[in-house]
Amino acid sequence: MSESIKIFAPATVANVSCGFDIFGLAVDNPGDEVILTKRNDDKIVIQEITGDEGKLTYDPEKNTVSVPILRYLDKIQNKTGFDIVLNKKMPLGSGLGSSSASSVAGVFAANELLNNPLDISDLLPFSMEGERIACGAAHADNVAPALLGGFVIIRSYEPLDFIKINTPDELYVSIVHPDLEVNTKDARIILRQEAILKKIIAQTGNVAGMVAGLMSSNYGLIGRSMTDYLVEPNRAILIPYFNEVKQAALETGALGASISGAGPSIFAFSQGKEMADKVGQAMKAVFTTANIHTNLFVSGVNQNGPRILD
Repeated sequence: MSESIKIFAPATVANVSCGFDIFGLAVDNPGDEVILTKRNDDKIVIQEITGDEGKLTYDPEKNTVSVPILRYLDKIQNKTGFDIVLNKKMPLGSGLGSSSASSVAGVFAANELLNNPLDISDLLPFSMEGERIACGAAHADNVAPALLGGFVIIRSYEPLDFIKINTPDELYVSIVHPDLEVNTKDARIILRQEAILKKIIAQTGNVAGMVAGLMSSNYGLIGRSMTDYLVEPNRAILIPYFNEVKQAALETGALGASISGAGPSIFAFSQGKEMADKVGQAMKAVFTTANIHTNLFVSGVNQNGPRILD
C-alpha cells in the first residue's frame, strides 16, 4: 500500500463568457501539484508551500488544499493523518482556478491513498469547501472541471447537479495572464445584482447556444454564443486593456474571447491549435505594448482532470 502520492490538478476557465457560475472547463496547463504522505497520527499538517510568495496560510483549517481533506475524512469517518506539500504552479488571483486546483489535488490524493472509498464525482462537495475558504462562496464552476476534466455544466446548486458534456476535438483555448491580480471576492462584489429581463433572455439564449454548439461541434454557433451581457461589462473595468485584447483576438480569427473566471486572465476559443497560437500571440502583444508582463497558455480541453505524477 502506497504511503505517499504526488498529484497534478489542472487550471480551469470558469464562466466561459455567458455561463456565470455554471460553465467551466479544464486546460492542460498550468496547474498545481500536491504531495500527500500518510502520518502515524491523525493530524493534517501542511509541511511546505512553494510558489505562493509566502501569501498562503499553513493553518489546515484555512488553506484550500487541506480543508477539503478534513471534510472528506469527516465524511468517511477516517482518522488518517497526512503531511501536505503544496507546489503552486500558477499565480494566485489569476482567474484560472488556482484555489480549485489545490482543493482538487488534495482531496483526490487523499482518496487515492485510502484506496478510493468514494467515486471521483463524489469528491466534488469537499472540493467546493476549498472555494468557500478562498472567496466566501462554494461555487463549482472551477472545481468540477478540475476534478472531472472536460467541460462541465452546473445545472443546480441546491441540490448539486452537474453534467460533463462532449466538446469538439479541434476546440483550443488561448489564455493570457497579465502580471496583475484581481481578488475574486472584489470581483464578485462589483457585480450588479439587478438584471434587465431582456438581457437575461439574451444571456439564456447564449447559454443554450454554447451547449448546443459544443455538443454538435458547430464552431460558428460557439462563437456567436460568446457574448456575456451580465458579468463581463462590470468586471472588464478591473482589467486594463481588456477591450483591446479581446478585439485583437477576434481580429486574428478567434471564435470569441472573454474573462477567465474573475480575471485578470483573458481567454479565447479558436478552431485548431495553429489559430489558437496566433490568437494567443496577438493577445499577448497588446499587453507587451503596454509594458505589462504576461504568461501565455495554449491548450485543448483537458478531458482527464487530476493525474498521478511519478
